[in-house]
Amino acid sequence: MSRLLTSEPLARDLGLLLLRLFAGGTMLIQHGWPKLQGFGDRMETFADPIGLGTTLSLALIVFAETLCALLVALGLWTRLAAVPLIIGMGVAAFIVHGDDPFGKQEMSLAYLVMYVAVLLAGAGRFAVDRISFR
Repeated sequence: MSRLLTSEPLARDLGLLLLRLFAGGTMLIQHGWPKLQGFGDRMETFADPIGLGTTLSLALIVFAETLCALLVALGLWTRLAAVPLIIGMGVAAFIVHGDDPFGKQEMSLAYLVMYVAVLLAGAGRFAVDRISFR
């Protein structure tokens, strides 16, 4: 077991797997899925932080928090899927909660940092992208 965790490339890939599963999975379950289920109820009242309209703003964040979060968790098109999540968390932290105390910004900043790390590091070897079908 100790050899498994001291192998630098393997430990790095396991770390990336845990990061992807946590960042993508919790975003999907805690944020994306509830917004998707309540889409009709939220259409008129959702925040419009960058002036696109409430329905389009909600649709974009639902896209990021459901589909893109799932792709990150699976490790499929990971870097590309991280981009809408980075944008969404940046808007949440700096525009929606820009005037709020740090405690209100903390969650979106934590997700923002995780998705930037995924963007920079990639998915690792334990990702759907790495499965060979040959």
